[in-house]
Amino acid sequence: MSRNESFGSKISTHRLPVTPRSPQDPDGADPAPEDPAEGRRLRGVHDPQTKAPPQIAIIPQEMAGVRVDQALAALFPAYSRARLQRWLHEGYATVDGRRTPAKERVRGGERLELRPAPTGEPVWSAQALPLEIVHEDADLIVLNKPPGMVVHPGAGNPDGTLVNALLHFDPSLAGVPRAGIVHRLDKDTSGLLAVARNLVAHKSLVDQLKRRSMRRAYEAVVSGVMVSGATIEAPVGRHPTLRTRMAVLASGKPATTRYCVVERFRTHTRVRVMLGSGRTHQIRVHMAHVGHPVLGDPVYGRRLRARAPGAEKRPGHDPWEVVRRFPRQALHASELTLTHPRTGRGLHLGAPLPADMQELLAALRALEAT
Repeated sequence: MSRNESFGSKISTHRLPVTPRSPQDPDGADPAPEDPAEGRRLRGVHDPQTKAPPQIAIIPQEMAGVRVDQALAALFPAYSRARLQRWLHEGYATVDGRRTPAKERVRGGERLELRPAPTGEPVWSAQALPLEIVHEDADLIVLNKPPGMVVHPGAGNPDGTLVNALLHFDPSLAGVPRAGIVHRLDKDTSGLLAVARNLVAHKSLVDQLKRRSMRRAYEAVVSGVMVSGATIEAPVGRHPTLRTRMAVLASGKPATTRYCVVERFRTHTRVRVMLGSGRTHQIRVHMAHVGHPVLGDPVYGRRLRARAPGAEKRPGHDPWEVVRRFPRQALHASELTLTHPRTGRGLHLGAPLPADMQELLAALRALEAT
């Protein structure tokens, strides 16, 4: 077993061959949920019983002369202009407390009030579920998601999700797109998630993700022994025949993953991974593509042999059984670095490995002693 340096060490870069894309997959668009099995794309209709307060903005004087719908779109950028026009027509968006045609011109100084309306999509209800809050202020929540929790409600998971828990923790999140969640983790991936508590914070975090200034680091245990760190540059898209899976495809979206070796074992490697992009299942797909799938990954992984290589079966507790039967992908979002949406200051947060991954590492170390 050996321990290598973190990302401070120089890592090699390689470009990888990719699988040609099937003509049966014309768009290659990533699904909205990070785990395609979690359900169809949801835009975020919230339970009206949460009684979220209205979102209010004052039209600045420099906007005098523009259309009402243009002012709304500028002040509430999280919503499309078409949706805001519809809400103006339906009375969910008002100017100084009255319904106003979208084409009316503003003078400046008017009070805009927005109450997002149900649109006929599945309802997200509030549920009292435990949350591990790592950071909280008026604009931002950062939490440590446990393994096994789905982020958004969907087919097969109508409730018991992170969104349901957040709406109970803070009912005002019903007025923020997707209850404030701006990035996702797969159901069985644990770790840090950022949540915006208002539209200003939401726009800031979304912009940081687009600019790739929000940095996310993960810890993973992968199959096989890695010699050194590297950068994987390989486009990711929907698998041409297995529609719940992603794959490296010639016409997929560009994706970059950097990793370095943290700890090396006889049969596995502990790595630290940094995302240069945020494609669905990106780490899992990239690690499998280079021949080192994440341990326990039920989709992209491989089954382990019944006995550890070169080891006799032990009576009683057998550390290899801990490794072989690890029930999920051994992947944890351990670090999150972002710019605070209000103060502009850098915020760096961390979450320790969950108990199951600590037990896994202990078992791998025990096997080294045999």
